[in-house]
Amino acid sequence: METINERLLSWASILDDRTRGQAERTAAMPFIHPHVALMPDAHLGKGATVGSVIPTDGAIIPAAVGVDIGCGMMAVRTQFTAADLAGRNLAVLHGQISRTVPLSAGRYNTSVRDTAAPRVEELRATPGVVQADSVVGMWPLQLGSLGSGNHFIEVSLDEAERVWLFLHSGSRGVGNKLAARHIRVAQEQCRARGISLPDRDLAYVVEGDPEFDAYIEALRWAQRFALLNREEMMDRVVDEVSQFLSGHGPRGQGPRREVERAETVNCHHNYTEREEHYGREVWLSRKGAIAAWEGQWGLIPGSMGTASYVVVGKGSVPALRSSPHGAGRSHSRTAARKRFTRHDLDARMAGIAWGHSNAFLDEHPDAYKDIDQVMADAADLVEVRHTLRQVVNVKGD
Repeated sequence: METINERLLSWASILDDRTRGQAERTAAMPFIHPHVALMPDAHLGKGATVGSVIPTDGAIIPAAVGVDIGCGMMAVRTQFTAADLAGRNLAVLHGQISRTVPLSAGRYNTSVRDTAAPRVEELRATPGVVQADSVVGMWPLQLGSLGSGNHFIEVSLDEAERVWLFLHSGSRGVGNKLAARHIRVAQEQCRARGISLPDRDLAYVVEGDPEFDAYIEALRWAQRFALLNREEMMDRVVDEVSQFLSGHGPRGQGPRREVERAETVNCHHNYTEREEHYGREVWLSRKGAIAAWEGQWGLIPGSMGTASYVVVGKGSVPALRSSPHGAGRSHSRTAARKRFTRHDLDARMAGIAWGHSNAFLDEHPDAYKDIDQVMADAADLVEVRHTLRQVVNVKGD
């Protein structure tokens, strides 16, 4: 851990000057208490650094939560092992998952499925739904859709050759629209108060104002949407895996082999909660970080073709009981497309059933930090319980 200054601590051994400068500007905001914690995967973000933990007293910076409110991970360990997958064409399973979960930006369900209906009803009864309806009226069709970029669905094997189902997504278009609205409101509020900001995306809403209350309502609704979205997708993936391993499809009919959920973890990594740190209740925003209270389970994925980790928190007080959320980008998407080739990506994904598309060049493993280094930097923050390797990788273009 490096003390950059009294208001900024860093666990990132790989940290470029622009990212450091951005984090310093955030840490200098007057309502930070006690300090910003930079995670090992920290990299440049919009307004606030991705991979930062930002405790605020009396205010919240909407852009410090980000535009994918509630984005996070879900994983299920099944009773199946590598032996159950042996000899089967995993490209078939890739295709099944790709058909049951809408992939890519702007692609959603055509109707609300039976599994999604009770989740939609829960969200309709949750404060914040009026705001959601006002920005995206068809949000129920977004529940159970993946998105694009670094969002994924994977089938993986752990160190004991057990099969895990693993996915990454958030609050989709409705969360994005809600976030964008409240970022604009924060900017308008700061302008109206004559507040000079080092970055317009550090604009904030002040506790006690109606704008603050409206943001908290929208935030909590979107965070719940994101968690239920992951649950809905996981239900579909579980069903497809059951069908695949039952021999339904090209291999003919067989007795159905239901997936048993031996372990389940579902965690946000772009969100805000009310928490106590250093003896004071604060609004704790994790932008690209997961909660790592002592004994708390979490998920830290690598990039395409690399390892992912199931972890348990160590409750590090200086790190604000947090840990990294993934590998963290080392090259922008534009730079990655110029730097890496499809031939190299094919080689890196050998042995994995994946989408075989140039659309994923910006997700090349080397566009991200070395996940092994990130995990080494996080040794005081989490304990690794399971190490996963991908055998199926589903992404939206």
